[in-house]
Amino acid sequence: MNTEIKRIHYPQFLRKLYRQFLIYFNRLKLTEHSFVLIVAVIIGLLGGYGAVLIQLSIRWFQHLFWGGKFNLETIEAIAWYWRVIIPAFGGLVVGLVIQYYAREAKGHGVPEVMEAIALKNGIIRPRVVIAKLFSSALYIASGGSVGREGPVIQIGSAVGSTVGQFFKVNPKRMRVFVACGAASGIAAAFNAPVAGALFAVEIILGDFAVPQFSPIVISSVAATIVSRHYLGDYPAFVVPEYQLVSPLEILNYVVLGFLAGFVALLFIKTLYFSEDVFDDLKLPEYVKGVVGGVIIGSIGLIFPYIYGVGYDAMDLALYGKLLWQIAGVLVFVKILATSISLGSGGSGGIFAPSLFLGAMLGVFFGHVVNLFFPTWTSSPGAYALVAMGGVVGAATHGPITAILIIFEMTNDYKIILPLMITTIIATLLAMRLQKESIYTLKLVRRGINIFGGREINVLKSLRVENVLNPTIDMVSVQTPFEKIIPVIVNSTHNQIYVVNEKQKLVGFISMQEIRQTMMELDTLKHLLIAEDIANPDIPVVPINETLDKVMKLFSKTGLEELPVVSDVENGEIVGTISQREVIDAYNHQIFLRDMAGESERSIRAISQQRRVHVVGQHYFEEFEVPTELVGKTFREAAIRNRYNVEVLMVKRRELRNGHEHTYYFQPNADTRLQLKDVLLIFGKQDAIDRFEKA
Repeated sequence: MNTEIKRIHYPQFLRKLYRQFLIYFNRLKLTEHSFVLIVAVIIGLLGGYGAVLIQLSIRWFQHLFWGGKFNLETIEAIAWYWRVIIPAFGGLVVGLVIQYYAREAKGHGVPEVMEAIALKNGIIRPRVVIAKLFSSALYIASGGSVGREGPVIQIGSAVGSTVGQFFKVNPKRMRVFVACGAASGIAAAFNAPVAGALFAVEIILGDFAVPQFSPIVISSVAATIVSRHYLGDYPAFVVPEYQLVSPLEILNYVVLGFLAGFVALLFIKTLYFSEDVFDDLKLPEYVKGVVGGVIIGSIGLIFPYIYGVGYDAMDLALYGKLLWQIAGVLVFVKILATSISLGSGGSGGIFAPSLFLGAMLGVFFGHVVNLFFPTWTSSPGAYALVAMGGVVGAATHGPITAILIIFEMTNDYKIILPLMITTIIATLLAMRLQKESIYTLKLVRRGINIFGGREINVLKSLRVENVLNPTIDMVSVQTPFEKIIPVIVNSTHNQIYVVNEKQKLVGFISMQEIRQTMMELDTLKHLLIAEDIANPDIPVVPINETLDKVMKLFSKTGLEELPVVSDVENGEIVGTISQREVIDAYNHQIFLRDMAGESERSIRAISQQRRVHVVGQHYFEEFEVPTELVGKTFREAAIRNRYNVEVLMVKRRELRNGHEHTYYFQPNADTRLQLKDVLLIFGKQDAIDRFEKA
């Protein structure tokens, strides 16, 4: 997996500012923890300003396009053709930005952030901040059926990455700073600091480790302070008062959980189907944007509720001012509109559309159950609120974030019980029927599995070529029987292999086949040839096969050795592999993993130390390879000479068939360092400190 890291060339005044900061930082003698917390505050403030700026930009563009405040009355008051032209124009401009400036501005942005954290050490181009802010604000204002939360997350993450690149932090810190930016975005967008922090650790990082949770919380709080100062201290939605009428009503919320899960699944399937349709069109991005804008504008002529973020329609649903029949239809119309908006290359998020779908589903379901059970059923608005959390949790596979967002929007503890029931059921159903979330599915379709490295079977990390024995004893199909016996007797293998004139494997001969003819050796030795006694029933192993499948093949066939071919079709034999070689490879890999991971984690669990003491003044610790060393060989990097430390081994991840596999090896001078390599460093404490700051 080759990933090119492009370095940022900052202006002269920024480089001077950076040097002055380092001087001031050294004078203060701040600890590493203090430095991270200070930077987290900076990222939170910048992320908060990004969220404020995108909201103000959306309002400005809406006023420019629609001639006044953007609401249902304004939309219905203008001429029908403008309702088609404006979304088409928005698609055109955003398509041009994507085509010629920054492709990262396309879509909902969160998968790009997850990919940057998982595969690029958190590196995000600074231009993404400007591109995403402009394109998303314009597209949403022009009527694109998308949300603003996804763009705010991507903007905040890009800010966090840019700050991390400016301070030249190591990859571990960089990923935390990117998560800080994501948390600041979601917190400022919803005025929900707790939900913002949980979103970053649950969905973006997928890790609730305490050391990295603290700066994320600080960034989230800082962004919320900025948002509240400029936009006011009120929730994203004004919700009605909620109450649980009867314990029997819990049954309704169980059913609602299943419905929310199915709606989320339909949304995911439709969205990626739309992306496939538009990707198959051999057209420039800006032309696809115009096509998508025309379709959205045409849908909006009948259902103006789908324009933009859709908060006005959600407010109507929450207060029961929307006809339940229309709400039921809008579930499917919104899925179609958002899928076309994002599939055609629009720039915006899926968070608000998911909330929209939940609100409409809840209103529809609430009216239906009120018809049948009016005495123990709450108002449709309560079901709308709970279903919002259900659809969001099921779509993102982030139930904790979904529950906390709804809770922070209501500030009412009475909503928690039905909200948890519906959201958990919806999420479990979605995860059961669709392994990937609406975010990770986009990465998997690109051949990226960000959780692929978390495997238990270490043999999945090794391929046949890693343990291949290139020595092999072969005879041709025409070899006389009397010449076969000496070959078998002198062979170090359990069997010899028979090949035709094209060197294609046709069978094998072992002592079992020879034993059957030994009684009549004098009679048959001049009559039989290799083809006559070869056993054709032998499975072959492709050289790129994983060892876990080879081990299963050994168990199935009962053989102790199998031939290895370059590929199954031509059958050209290139070596052999035995059970003993596979077992040895397994034991070696377990030993390396124990050294590099399990032993260190066990010691840390006892001593609570980040660095493991070995002997005397020497320690060892794992580090991700510094960005500046990526692409260099160990000889070129000269780690021993520059830092006076030893690299004991390397942990590397490789992408195979969409899954990320991890293996360990001992490097040599010609081993080339790759992005996301993890080095096990051994040396004195001060030397390790110097390497950590590299």
